[in-house]
Amino acid sequence: MLISQIKSTEGATAVVARAVGEAGRIVNGVTSVHALALEAANTGRSLVSLIEAKGFTETVDLDAVYADGRFLPPITHDDPAHLHLTGTGLTHLGSASTRDAMHAAVSKVEEGATDTMKMFRMGLEGGKPMAGETGVQPEWFYKGNGMQASAPGSALVSPSFALDGGEEPEMAGIYVISDSGQPFRIGFAVSNEFSDHVTERINYLYLAHSKLRPASFGPEIRIGAPPADIRGTSRIIRKGVVLWEKPFLSGEANMSHSFANLEHHHFKYGIFRAPGDVHVHMFGTATLSFGDGIRTEAGDVFEIEAADFGLPLRNTLTVAAAEEIVVTQL
Repeated sequence: MLISQIKSTEGATAVVARAVGEAGRIVNGVTSVHALALEAANTGRSLVSLIEAKGFTETVDLDAVYADGRFLPPITHDDPAHLHLTGTGLTHLGSASTRDAMHAAVSKVEEGATDTMKMFRMGLEGGKPMAGETGVQPEWFYKGNGMQASAPGSALVSPSFALDGGEEPEMAGIYVISDSGQPFRIGFAVSNEFSDHVTERINYLYLAHSKLRPASFGPEIRIGAPPADIRGTSRIIRKGVVLWEKPFLSGEANMSHSFANLEHHHFKYGIFRAPGDVHVHMFGTATLSFGDGIRTEAGDVFEIEAADFGLPLRNTLTVAAAEEIVVTQL
């Protein structure tokens, strides 16, 4: 089942559910995916059974919703500070090659000897532990809170000081924390883990700076466990013409870490188990247009899609106006 959040033509928030290939239907009496997921988590019911028990009202044309700009992020929180955007890299087979080459060129060391490649090899050797064991911890980064979540169809705004604004096509796990502090996974969604690769290339210690950017995910969440082999396509459209297009792979068959291991090393921190919070955790990629020498421009449209994960994710790159930042003494 796929679920999403939309604005009705009257401006109210509605939750839409559908099976792949079928029309969307509004879930009866539900005003947010967050509330729906917490009800399931706190009552011990599966999300699908809860949705089916609530029933449906009218059918919705989701293509028309997209065209009208009425998609919301597929999960939100009433207080954006309680939605966490985070991620991990060097998790996919082949994902280290571009970053290793960047960092080796800057630090004047042999490719394969960088900390990037060392971290990647650690994942290959210990990222998929046996049941009951704890695997090696991955690279981890913070992107922001719900204020950084861009709706499908909206702009991804690159700050004026950025040196680059590039896409990263990834799968994101979507989670809520129950009243008892237990993480529950709603499902997975396509995401664009938008980053500044030029800043990162200067020095790998700038990775944290390069990731403090908006991200987009959805439009739909696929409830339940993901396929082991996920195949999608990432493209950049400039002035109506496809500038760059490439397939990407995800799913555990194409990863050096298991999802369970990545989830463990995120939620092992108590700060990420605060009741009611929402987590959108992006699991990495091996495919970047930046690695192929593409330099994005304002107005470019990013489009990312994967079979069985619903409608494509589309966002337009824009650049923010420069701001004067002044810290005032109280």
